[in-house]
Amino acid sequence: MRDVAALAGVSLKTVSRVVNREAGVSPDVTARVERAVAQLGYRHNLAASNLRRAHGRSAMVGAVLQDVSNSFSASLLRSLEDEARDRDVAIVASSLDEEPERERSIVESLVRRRVDGLLLVPATERQDYLADDLRNGLPVVFVDRRPQGVDTDSVTVDNGLGARLAVDHLVAHGHRRIAMVGDMPSIQTAQARLEGYRSALRHAGVEPDPALAAMSVRSSDDAIAAVYRLLDLDDPPTAIFAARNSLAVGAIRALHQRGLAGRVALVGFDDFPLADIVDPPLTVVRQNVRTIGAEVAKRLFARIDGDTSAPHHVVLTPELVVRGSGEIRP
Repeated sequence: MRDVAALAGVSLKTVSRVVNREAGVSPDVTARVERAVAQLGYRHNLAASNLRRAHGRSAMVGAVLQDVSNSFSASLLRSLEDEARDRDVAIVASSLDEEPERERSIVESLVRRRVDGLLLVPATERQDYLADDLRNGLPVVFVDRRPQGVDTDSVTVDNGLGARLAVDHLVAHGHRRIAMVGDMPSIQTAQARLEGYRSALRHAGVEPDPALAAMSVRSSDDAIAAVYRLLDLDDPPTAIFAARNSLAVGAIRALHQRGLAGRVALVGFDDFPLADIVDPPLTVVRQNVRTIGAEVAKRLFARIDGDTSAPHHVVLTPELVVRGSGEIRP
């Protein structure tokens, strides 16, 4: 900074004001400082600057997601980045892979680095370990799953309703043997979707068959194997509800490999790229990830800016997107 100040012919304080985008510096002086910054290759040390400021913020937010390679997580992260960019805030993202110990370790690491707030899609059953951090004022917004053991802001989708939309749609097209391929029931979202699946069947006068509920399916490859097992039953399903986007991908592959694409109906939960151009195009229950991301950013940055109101629990409504695979009759 001293070199920049000497080259521009200004004080250290003026350089500080320019690089921190503070008011009170004339356009001509700002231009001189910026030319000196460019000529000398100076890069502002934001961490050191923040340590000198009263608020002590790091201008970093932690995003602790299930899997940043998943299209839902990636879209959520991008939505948050769009909001953070206007505030010159950096996002530090990590994947949990549904591992509770990994969650606690990553959160501890981010808190030690003094992030200004956290976005968290939890893998743990309870999040009491955050109680002290929340009491000390750390803003945390839960996404996709409600907090357990602590009370703080959350943004979720009505997963039970989404599952009912999928099953009701299949029932309306004549199906009664409807299978579900879902994640571990210990996961909030998976359990809510399982309950919605069963509720919709009972509402249609169909008693759920345990043999048709393939749960604890973690990956696309696992979904292929699960769909194979379902198709090999003595009385196989005529329709499948795949309760995650990666599981829908596995179900699509399994049906194509068995020559049953276009004959067994399929509805997925979560949209994903190319879902509209597979054969047949995939009918999905869509979560509006951009809206979710905007709500998360709204809550998180409001807390960072000093909002101390009671926790907000935002529940968004999913929508059924009809494309063809869910309209195949038995």
